[in-house]
Amino acid sequence: WLAENKLPGRVRYYGCPAEEGGAAKAFMVRAGAFKDADIAISWHPSSFWEVTPPLSLANTRADFIFTGRASHAAASPELGRSALDAVELMSVGVNYMREHMPSDARVHYALLDTGGIAPNVVQAHARVRYSIRARDLPGMLELVGRVKKIAEGAALMTETTMEMKIVSAVSNVVGNGPLEQTLQGIMEELGPPHFDDADKEFARQIRATLSQKDIDAVWRAIGVPKTDAELADFTVPLDSPRNPAIGSTDVGDVSWVVPTVQAHAPTVAIGTPFHTWQVVAQGKMPAAHKAMVQVAKAMAATGAAVLTDPQLMAAAKADFQKRVAADGGYTSPVPAEVKPPLTMSTGG
Repeated sequence: WLAENKLPGRVRYYGCPAEEGGAAKAFMVRAGAFKDADIAISWHPSSFWEVTPPLSLANTRADFIFTGRASHAAASPELGRSALDAVELMSVGVNYMREHMPSDARVHYALLDTGGIAPNVVQAHARVRYSIRARDLPGMLELVGRVKKIAEGAALMTETTMEMKIVSAVSNVVGNGPLEQTLQGIMEELGPPHFDDADKEFARQIRATLSQKDIDAVWRAIGVPKTDAELADFTVPLDSPRNPAIGSTDVGDVSWVVPTVQAHAPTVAIGTPFHTWQVVAQGKMPAAHKAMVQVAKAMAATGAAVLTDPQLMAAAKADFQKRVAADGGYTSPVPAEVKPPLTMSTGG
């Protein structure tokens, strides 16, 4: 298309493995993979057909590894120092911290190693992973520091040692008005995917496994009047009054170094919660494929609009520079010594 129309430009496709908990794009940004790009266009599966609002949270995933001393829990308990006790005390401390952190921040955890399965042994090792989120990068880094202090306190109380390892980190998303308005117009013109009766019937079966609270929560999140549609058949307005987002994405780091816009496409039935078996069950169905093809058209049309309109390109870059400068510029949330994780079992 570029050659046929004698237009300068290049379309570059980025493969982004482990875009959830692995934060692939954050590592790619740190390595300079996007430094010579002019515009970035992305998409994410969803229940709706919409421009993705720039409302994500900055997020750090960190492992806290406690090491103690094993001992027979009945014969010589005084000789043991329990790493599992330290993990439990850390959890208590973080729970108390939740009362005194910003209302839009989030902290979650998962136990990766509880030391073993024998209750008659003082557990000498334990590991817990925390996901620490906040509205912006400074707020997130402050919260990470507080969680680390709690871990240090837990180690002190149990006479164990603690090591903190950053697994991955992502920044909050920086919006871009000109690109969002352009993508919105294109998505309204294209319309959502055309779903047939078979698509709708399967969506009804999926929705039968969901609670009404699941379905209502999704409608509240986008701020439009609720309908009985099983699959999205409309375009969400750009100015829809939405609930604040509480998820995270590595698209955030890209948006700090290049003007970025993202779309949501309805690959799942309305009401499907993210990170559930219902999402997996719909992932390779015809409806999901139709949504993927339709959003690819919207992304391509947005790219074409930028390539054929120098004023749009300039406006997008000006908006980007203004927003990034107002927030103090970009610093990678991933420490220089942290390498991309080779295995990752948790999402964003």
